[in-house]
Amino acid sequence: MLPMREWRLTMRERAAGLWTDLAWHLLVAERGGKVLGAASGSYLGNVNVGIIGYIALRPDVRSSGLGPRLRRHLRRSFEQSARRIAGKPLDAIVGEVRADNPWLRHLVRRENAIALDFPYHQASLGRKKKDVALVLYYQPLREQRASLPTAELRRLLYTMWRRMYRVARPLSKPAFRKMLNSLRGRRRIGQIKLPALPPR
Repeated sequence: MLPMREWRLTMRERAAGLWTDLAWHLLVAERGGKVLGAASGSYLGNVNVGIIGYIALRPDVRSSGLGPRLRRHLRRSFEQSARRIAGKPLDAIVGEVRADNPWLRHLVRRENAIALDFPYHQASLGRKKKDVALVLYYQPLREQRASLPTAELRRLLYTMWRRMYRVARPLSKPAFRKMLNSLRGRRRIGQIKLPALPPR
């Protein structure tokens, strides 16, 4: 999650009308005044993708279908932002998950997502916190794709770290450089081999 200080700065920028092609979304599910779950994400116009930040649910409402419903609403919010900001349909949804997350297998099997085959690191979300090794997935919405051109992925990574995670100089960070180095000499990045991944 984004630190509270960064969240406040983000809201001030939005209120001042300083955002151009970035739209941040926060959805809250509640019943009878009680919060059941929340989802957040960012639309990034320069790459025309929606990036899911998190989907969090109360333990007693997990497996109720609320998580997928929040994700569908977040996708609609991204699609509205794409039409308003870029004047075209949304290209893709991107997310970061642990390799052992069952939801990743669902996305690959049922939603045509590409669990990208390279060592992805989520930017550190605090001064004393470390970068987190996760799997980055890319779910194309307008055309079926089996891989991404490396140049497109590099641009996406930089945009995520620089604009979404607000890292002032991504290239100064060892984890970011490690990701870029892992892409050297590769023209396209396809699907990672996930353990026990069911066939499509």
